[in-house]
Amino acid sequence: MGVTTSLESSSLVVNPGEQTTCAVQIRNTGSVVDQFSVDVVGGAESWAEVQPPAMNLMPGDTGTAVVRFAPPRTSEVAAGPMPFGVRVRSREDPGGSVVEEGIVDVTAFTDLRLELSPVTTHGRSSTRHEIVVENAGNHPLPVELVAGDPEERLRFRVQHPALTVEPGTAAFVGLKIRPDKRFLKGPERKHTFQVTAVHSAGPPEAVEGTFVQRQLLPKWLLPALIALLALVILAVVLWFTVLKPAVKSAARDAAAAQVSPVASDANAAKDVAQSAAKKADDAKAAATNPAKPSNGNGSGTGSGQPGDGTDTSAWKPVDFRIASDAPRTSDPAAFTTFVQDPAPPDGKSMAVTDILLQNPYGDGGVIRLMRGDKVLLEVGLNNFRDLDYHLVQPWLFTPGQKLVMAVSCQTPASGNCHPAVSFSGRVQN
Repeated sequence: MGVTTSLESSSLVVNPGEQTTCAVQIRNTGSVVDQFSVDVVGGAESWAEVQPPAMNLMPGDTGTAVVRFAPPRTSEVAAGPMPFGVRVRSREDPGGSVVEEGIVDVTAFTDLRLELSPVTTHGRSSTRHEIVVENAGNHPLPVELVAGDPEERLRFRVQHPALTVEPGTAAFVGLKIRPDKRFLKGPERKHTFQVTAVHSAGPPEAVEGTFVQRQLLPKWLLPALIALLALVILAVVLWFTVLKPAVKSAARDAAAAQVSPVASDANAAKDVAQSAAKKADDAKAAATNPAKPSNGNGSGTGSGQPGDGTDTSAWKPVDFRIASDAPRTSDPAAFTTFVQDPAPPDGKSMAVTDILLQNPYGDGGVIRLMRGDKVLLEVGLNNFRDLDYHLVQPWLFTPGQKLVMAVSCQTPASGNCHPAVSFSGRVQN
C-alpha cells in the first residue's frame, strides 16, 4: 500500500495580486481503494489552494489535483523565492504519505506613499515640517528626499536626505525651512514648495506644502510704541504747564522764608556793632590791658565695606523623536511602550521644554508620556493630527529616569498605529 506523486513544475513565478497554478499527479500504488487528501505546507500555505482537496483512487489509478498560488498585493508577502511543499496523505496507509517540494518566486512591486505634516506652517524666520515616507510595497526601497521651491526664495535642510524604508513601515524625516530674505513689516507672504522622493523602482513621488512668512515685528509693537509716545508727550506737557511752575513758586517761597530771618539778624548785628564802637572810643584812653584770644578744635571718622557673588550653570540643547508601531488591541488598558533611543548620557539630567505630538494617519486610541511609571500626559489619538505643547515648567529627568511613550492602539487607519512625538529641551554638559 502507498502513493507516488509528481509536480508538473517545481519552479513557479507569480506576481502579487495575480495567480499561477501547478498540477500534481497522484497514483495509488496500494492494493485497496484509498482516499488521498492534498494540501500545501510552508511559507506559501496562507495564499495557496488545492482543488480538489481530496480524491478517491482505485488501486493503480492516477488522479490530478491543481495547486493555485495567489499572493495578495500587500507588504506582508515579501518579494523573493518562497519554498513550498505539496503534501499527499493516505487514509489507509498514513505511513506512506509523501511531500513534493518546489519554489514559487514572488515578484517585487513598489508602492511608495509620501505625506507632509503639517501641510501649511507659519513663521517669521524659520519653520519645521515632517516628511512621512511609507513603503507599502513588498521589498526594501532606497529613497532620496529632495526639497525645493519654484521661486528659489527658501532654504531647506532635510534631516536624513537618503534612507532605506523597509516594506510595511514608515519613516519620519524632519524638514527645516528658512527664507532667504526677511522683512520687518508688511502683509504675510506665501511660499509654496515641493518635497520629492526619488527611487530606482519607479517614477518619483512628490508632495506640496506652504510656508506662510510673517513680518519680524510683532503686530502689537507699533500700537505699543504709539501709546508710549503719547504718554511721553503727556508727561512733557504736564511738566511745562503744571509741575514746573509749581516747583518754581515753592522754591521762591522757601528762599523768602530763609532770607527774612537772616536780614533781621544782620540789622541787629549792625546795631550792636555801632554800640560797641562807641564804647570802644570811650574806653580807649583808660584801656591798659589787652584782651586774650581764645581758640578751639574738632575731629571725625567713617568706614564702609562692599560685597558681591555669582552662581551660573550651563546646559546644551537637545532634540529627539520617538516613533511607534503599536499593534491593534481591543483592551483600552493595554499599552505598547517605546523609550527614548539613544538615552541621555549616564549621570546627566535632561529637561524637556517643548513637545510636538503627531498622528498623521488619524489612528484611534490613547497616547501617554511617562517618567518611568508615572504618567505626565495622556491624550486621545482621535483628538489631534498635530498637537504642540510649550511647557511653562519643564519636565526634569534625573539620571536613571526614562522617558517612555505608551500607545493603546484601538482603531488604526490601516495595520498598526503609528503616532510619534518630537521633543526639544536641554541636557547637562
